Amino acid sequence: MKLKIAVTALVISMSPAIASAMCSSMKPQQTASSCAEGQVWDSESATCITPLSS
Repeated sequence: MKLKIAVTALVISMSPAIASAMCSSMKPQQTASSCAEGQVWDSESATCITPLSS
């Protein structure tokens, strides 16, 4: 019985650390504000592109 309580307490105490580690490994999303000068955000490809001159 004491072992079950100890294991449960360990799992519960480690949950926030595991969740935090999973979130920190996600790649940050690129946005229009992070495009280099002269580039614009293309929502279809979700990347910065150099606009075609017309």
